[in-house]
Amino acid sequence: MLTLSNVEVKYENIILVLKGVAMGVADGQIVALLGANGAGKTTTLKAISGLLKTEQGKVTEGFIEFNGRRIENGNPEDITRMGIVQVLEGRRIFQHLTTEENLVVGSRVSGEILQGRLEMVYGYFPVLRGLNTRVCGYLSGGEQQMVVIGRALMKKPEMMLFDEPSLGLAPILVQEIFEIIKIIRQEQNTSMLIVEQSAVAALSVADYAYVMENGRIVMDDRAEKLLENEDIKEFYLGISSAGKKKDFRKVKHYKRRKRWMS
Repeated sequence: MLTLSNVEVKYENIILVLKGVAMGVADGQIVALLGANGAGKTTTLKAISGLLKTEQGKVTEGFIEFNGRRIENGNPEDITRMGIVQVLEGRRIFQHLTTEENLVVGSRVSGEILQGRLEMVYGYFPVLRGLNTRVCGYLSGGEQQMVVIGRALMKKPEMMLFDEPSLGLAPILVQEIFEIIKIIRQEQNTSMLIVEQSAVAALSVADYAYVMENGRIVMDDRAEKLLENEDIKEFYLGISSAGKKKDFRKVKHYKRRKRWMS
């Protein structure tokens, strides 16, 4: 379905961010992309969705292919029509519109099809049905996240790109959001690429995962195997090989132990 082959991305033809990224997402698969802030995860999503163009970014080497068609450096509106929808970081809503108006913005259809898609979204997020006339700016963070995911679903996408869906949410809400993501995949057969710093949340729903450092993929494997990997446990779950919480104040030790970078 989606293939990135040796993708290099530069901003303003100067700043090199992605350095030969190769990864893929199969039909109906959930893939997680893990990494620290500044690793290049969001840039990867924007390279796929076409949003790089809005930030003077460009794929300068390699290619991105979706369902057999090259999409690197394409227009975001064309890529969306092909079936790829990005759920942006930070719960980007229209604050002065109601919940249902925000959802309707995500679809160009009308009549019975529109109503059917609204019912689908309310089925996944029942709380939104009771908030359909509430102005979105007054919703809680978790409710706003449900709105932006629901708005993306209104397009009936083949692939959803999630950028930090757990950001700023309480742990119980994070668990709920990821459970819904898993159900959507099962029922809609929607492929998903999830950028996430919460490794536990992402790996709990993913089939496969990649780890990115400094614009490069440095590790990849099945999600259940990465959950057992000692480096992942130590640097992304905060657990040392002895089963104790890692003291991240030991920065030198942290850098020295990144064995995958050697």
